Amino acid sequence: MQKLYKEFKEFAFSGNIIALAVAFVMAAAFKDLVTALVDQVVMPIVGIVFGQPSFNGLTLTVNDSIIYYGAFLTAVVAFLAVAVGVFFFIVKPYRVYQDRVASGEEEAPAAPPEDVKLLTEIRDALLKS
Repeated sequence: MQKLYKEFKEFAFSGNIIALAVAFVMAAAFKDLVTALVDQVVMPIVGIVFGQPSFNGLTLTVNDSIIYYGAFLTAVVAFLAVAVGVFFFIVKPYRVYQDRVASGEEEAPAAPPEDVKLLTEIRDALLKS
C-alpha cells in the first residue's frame, strides 16, 4: 500500500501534471477570450458584410427537416479564430524562442554581485586551509 501511495504521489505532484493543469486553466481562459472576440468583434463585422451578425439563423428545409447549417458556419468561424490565436500567440512565439535557443542567442547569466564574489572567495580560502 505504501508503494502505491508513493507512486500516486509522484504522478499527482510531478512537474508534468502541474504543467498540464496550468495549461488546461489557461486554455479555458483563452477560450473565453476568443469566444468574446468572435461574439463581440468578428460576428458584428460579419453582420456588416452579410446583413446578419450571426450565421445561426441560416437554415435549409428539406422534406420538413430543418438543417441548421448556420450554427455550423458560426462554429467554423470560432474554430478559425481560436486556431489563428493559438498560432500567433503560442506557436509562433515558441518557435522564435526555440530558434533563439538553438542558435545560441540565449542570454548569458548575469555576473554575481560583488558581495557574492567576496563570500565565494572567503569560502574557497577557508576550504583550502
